Amino acid sequence: MPQPPKRLTPSNSALDLFGSEVRRYRVLANYSIKQLAAKIPYSPSFIGAVERAESHCERSFAEHCDTVLDTKQALSHLHDGLFGNKKDGFPEWFRKWPTIEEESGTLKVYEPIVIHGLLQTEDYASTLLFGDREAIEARLARQTILARTNPVPPRLVYVLPETVLWNNVGGPEVMRAQLKRLVDAVGPRLSVQVVPNGAVHPANQGAFALATLTGGEEIAYVPTAARGIMMEAREDISTIKDKFDTIRTQALPNNLSIDLINRTIDERWKT
Repeated sequence: MPQPPKRLTPSNSALDLFGSEVRRYRVLANYSIKQLAAKIPYSPSFIGAVERAESHCERSFAEHCDTVLDTKQALSHLHDGLFGNKKDGFPEWFRKWPTIEEESGTLKVYEPIVIHGLLQTEDYASTLLFGDREAIEARLARQTILARTNPVPPRLVYVLPETVLWNNVGGPEVMRAQLKRLVDAVGPRLSVQVVPNGAVHPANQGAFALATLTGGEEIAYVPTAARGIMMEAREDISTIKDKFDTIRTQALPNNLSIDLINRTIDERWKT
């Protein structure tokens, strides 16, 4: 027997209101989720998650729905009013980077302290951001690039040291859900590789990300204690690429990394 749709409470949150309106316009247009997905570049599962207020979406999602459901741009205007510029929750010096992520064909990321923002659960992000809703929603909105179908999501190669799996962010329940999210995220365009504890490599000192845009340009982002720095100079990019490749030689293959994450869930984060 099919489960009834989740009862949304539009007054509770922006996500509930937006999801309820997407569902309302879809039903008014006499479309099923599957039929809508056949006409826009988003999967049925993603549409369902938006309608259930379980996922943020890009403004382009609202624009596609407006066109197919003939809403006279109602969803786009609602998206603007509820979410505004999704970069508003970011520090000024970070605001350009989410656009780089959106335009990337490949993202290579090394993060030595916490789980990378593109793969954080809401509870994990909330702990790190001290419950700041604007910052949390901005971070979660970045993640929608991984769920899009057109253009295809960037290929994400994520490398992290094993100690990140041990760092207690929010308690066992939050950590268990976060590490399960890592395992579930792995797919044809997303790999997670863990560097076993004790391995020595040249990036123990900090995080960085390297984006290769669809046109071939390469841009790096390096966070510091004060602010993040974007780099495009050929020499800087070459240094970062070499560093990433060296770290990755110390990492376990994707399948063995997933095994290690699952063992960590069972052994360290029992609830």
